[in-house]
Amino acid sequence: MLGESKYEVLMQLPERVRPRTIRISPPATVDEVINEMANAGLNFPVIFKPDIGERGFLVKRIFTTVDIENYLMKINGNFLIQELVDLPCECGVFYVRFPVDSNGIVTSIVLKEMLHAVGDGKSTVREIIHENDRAKLQWSILKESLKDKLDLVLKPGERLELNAIGNHCLGTKFLNGNSLLASEVSASFDLISKQMGDFYFGRFDLRCNAPEDLRTGTVKILEVNGCGAEPAHIYHPGYSLFNAYKVLFTYWKALYKISMQNHRNGVPFLALRDGRRIYKEYRRAMQPKQGTL
Repeated sequence: MLGESKYEVLMQLPERVRPRTIRISPPATVDEVINEMANAGLNFPVIFKPDIGERGFLVKRIFTTVDIENYLMKINGNFLIQELVDLPCECGVFYVRFPVDSNGIVTSIVLKEMLHAVGDGKSTVREIIHENDRAKLQWSILKESLKDKLDLVLKPGERLELNAIGNHCLGTKFLNGNSLLASEVSASFDLISKQMGDFYFGRFDLRCNAPEDLRTGTVKILEVNGCGAEPAHIYHPGYSLFNAYKVLFTYWKALYKISMQNHRNGVPFLALRDGRRIYKEYRRAMQPKQGTL
């Protein structure tokens, strides 16, 4: 539920749906990171993210060696370098399969609208941010990442992406995409999941050219979130709290059923001491280096 290695999970995916990704173990110098990138055929810009993390913690687009140097000053554990998948559609696809069943089903699709500004020909980017309730909550981040663009006046209708990381905590709007649910979508993700060993429950966070590509599995999966993941369509603006809890209880019931079936098939329950150890490792990894933000 927490503390899993993103890299180890990602490497279980079929190569065709997996972005080029490497794992770096500190301590590492900028030159060592550059060499590892070159050996893997990775070029700027790339994505850096902790091997253990959540909610967009220390997920950064890296453009220069200076960005690498700054990142190494903050990260407190293993991290991933991933090729930038610059496809236009980002979404999350939740998949459930019971161990006793031959096939699973896609039960939830969330479409992600990145935080952005739209110009009116008069307002600066700074002014647009402060006039947008969602964007101004991210001001402490945006004033640094957009410092060279804050006084820019966008043309009428011109769109500027403010944050390219598709996380709700970073201002991304989550939209209910369940109208896209179809047997073809379930079949394509059934094929993917069955190549991952004993994977039964979780959300694939991915990018594709268009939502229709979910039917064929023509996607690039950025990461896979297991039993700690939620069906993120419930974060659609205006989605009722009652219905959200109703959905979550349904998923938790399915997770319990999967766990019990796996246990009857010989999978042991996690010991308390192991759970405490994993939690401590997770907490340590989620802390930036002392004196950094």
